Parts: sequence; C-alpha cells; structure tokens
Amino acid sequence: MSTPQPLAGITVLDLTQIYNGPYATFLMARAGADIVKIEPPGGEHLRKRETLPDDVVTVPFAMFNANKRSLCLDLKTETGRAVLRRLAARADVLVENFTPSAMERLGLGADSLMAANPRLIYASSSGYGSSGPYRDYPAMDLAVQAMSGVLSSTGQPDGDPVKAGPAVCDFMAGIHLYGAIVTALLRRERTGAGGRVEVSMMEAVYPSLASNLGGLRRGNRRPQRTGNRHGGMGLAPYNVYPSADGHVAIITTNEKHWRALVAALGLDELAADPRYATREARARHMDELDEALGAVTRRLDNAALLSRLRAQTVPCAPVQELLDVVDDPHLHARGALRHIDHPAYGRILVPETPLRFLDQEPPPYQPSPGLGAQAREILADLLQCGDDELDRLQAELSP
Repeated sequence: MSTPQPLAGITVLDLTQIYNGPYATFLMARAGADIVKIEPPGGEHLRKRETLPDDVVTVPFAMFNANKRSLCLDLKTETGRAVLRRLAARADVLVENFTPSAMERLGLGADSLMAANPRLIYASSSGYGSSGPYRDYPAMDLAVQAMSGVLSSTGQPDGDPVKAGPAVCDFMAGIHLYGAIVTALLRRERTGAGGRVEVSMMEAVYPSLASNLGGLRRGNRRPQRTGNRHGGMGLAPYNVYPSADGHVAIITTNEKHWRALVAALGLDELAADPRYATREARARHMDELDEALGAVTRRLDNAALLSRLRAQTVPCAPVQELLDVVDDPHLHARGALRHIDHPAYGRILVPETPLRFLDQEPPPYQPSPGLGAQAREILADLLQCGDDELDRLQAELSP
C-alpha cells in the first residue's frame, strides 16, 4: 500500500505571482498539497509574459505552476472577495506576495481571514517585510539585489557592480517561504492553532553573503568585488581558470585540496614555494598563484584537465553554457529535468522539485493549468456548492 504524499490533504490558496511565491507553492504542490492558484482577470503577471517563439527551451510560468488548479477571481469586486473569504474559511494555508497592506486594503487581511478560520496559516512574502522603513518600497529581484549588497559584491574589482545572473532574491525568498509554511503546519499539528508567517527577500538573501561578510573590514566603505575569487578573499586557489578550449572552476579550501591539486598538475615547484606553504600564505599571494596555475591549465583542454583534477578529488567543474545545462546527462538521469508536451506551450523542458522523499514516488506531473480551467471543480470541492450556485458563480467569475 502506497503511503500518502507528505502534504496530502493540505489545501493552499495561492495568490502569488512571478517567481518568489509560485516557487514556494510549486514545492508544496509536488509534495502533494492541493494548490488552488487564484489569479486576477487576464492571469498573473508571469502568465501574461508568455508570448515566446516556438523554439523556446522552457516557459517560466509552466515551470512553477505544475500540479496546481486555477481559479480566476477579481478581488476588486465584492463577489470575488466573498468567494475568497469562503475559500479561506476552509483552507489550510493562504499565500500571497503582494506589497504589504494590499490585502488589508481589500478587506482580506490576515486578521479578518483568521478570525473566521483560526487554523489558517497566512503566509506572505515581500521585498523588505511588513515592518521597518523600507516596508513600502517597490521591490523586484534586481532592486533587492541592489539593496542587499548582492549587486555591489558581484563583478570584477575594477568594474561596475553586476547583478547575479539568476533571480537569487526571488528564489531564496521562495525557498524560505516554503520552509516557514511547513514549519507552521507542524506547529499547528501540535497546537491546533494557525498563525502568520512572512519572509523578506532582503533578509532571505543576506546569509548567502557570508563569505563576503567574512572578508569585510570596518571602516572600509567601498564594496569589494572579487570576480570569481572567494568572496572573503581568504582562499586560494579559488577561481575560474582558462583551459585550451574553455574554462574550469577550481576550488581549494584546505591543505588536502591543495596537496591534491599539486599532485594532479605536477606542481612540485609551487608546493615547495614558501609563499604557498599555508592557506593564509596562499591567500596573501593569490595573484602570483593564479598566474602560475593559469599557465598550466591553459595548456590542457577541459577533458584532460578535469580528468586529472577529478582523479585526485580536487573540487572542480567546467564552466557550462546554459544550452549545455539543459541537456546535462546527470540532471536528466536523476529526473531533475524532463521534457513534457504542454497543452498550451508544446514540447518544453521543465524542472522537478529538488525536494526528494526517497521512500515514495512523487505525484503524477500535471502541466500548469489554463486560466480558470478548474473553477467549477474547485468551487464544488471546497465550497460544496449546488449546481444552481455553481452556475451563477461560474458566470460571475468567468475571466
């Protein structure tokens, strides 16, 4: 007999948009929760972006809205608000990533919804949180990268600040939001009480700057950009090095790594050099060390260089282009990436949840839904409406 999915039986009202919130609820969906994605007329912002060429590799909306059911509600109307209140009275979790106080202005704030359903977990995420001087600042990933120090710490030392390639603040917040919700569900299991949880994008990404913060010196107000080197400039070799046909990342964090690197590349003269005798000494002389190491790596192609390094268990990796990553045999062998035939977008590549529950199979993959596609079944399931009321509500709520 198969065991139920970890979040089976949990009903989540998902009012989120773009990446932050939808990624949190995607993780919940693939863990078995019933996610009711509630969108405004016309759909959420990410759905509206999907006018893409036919040969596009993947579609962001499809990536993060699998295994969800769609309901369209106009929360600017009393009918839409009334339906949401009724749904919230029966739901386990409501998730939103609007600006702080947006739901209160609609009369749908946490206090009013939880008064009708004390077991409700009301989860929210925003750029800077619901308190503090930045509370009402508009926030998207780039703005939070700028405010949090991510942008100033990225790039070459003699160059301008550069944003991180991925939307790190959105996804850091989404992961933390998932953790906060599941933790609150555990608390409710023990106490019977719901509660409020929130995640600030700025606060979620700050801990990821630990290496950079470790190298910060008080009184030095100039941001320190370290390129591909260690954020705290405390480790070497730690960089991206040229090869004959590309680039390879090589990382050493201790003496074992250093000895393995020396053995892999036959660098006996570097091993005997007192400038590189300790980790601290190597960090002080990283310019000379990187130049010497690069002179060796650029004579080997990627395959030969990686073969030598891996044989000695030196932490390393080739610098892959995104088109290499989407075809990566490891990710496909593990099922982390899969091709699907999406009813709206055709054949696309989508990711699986990174959360693996190894004692059971994940639920069947269901492509992201069309806008409002499950309106009638959601209203019937959660509100237990009769046919006449279903007909009336479906007519009033049609997108």
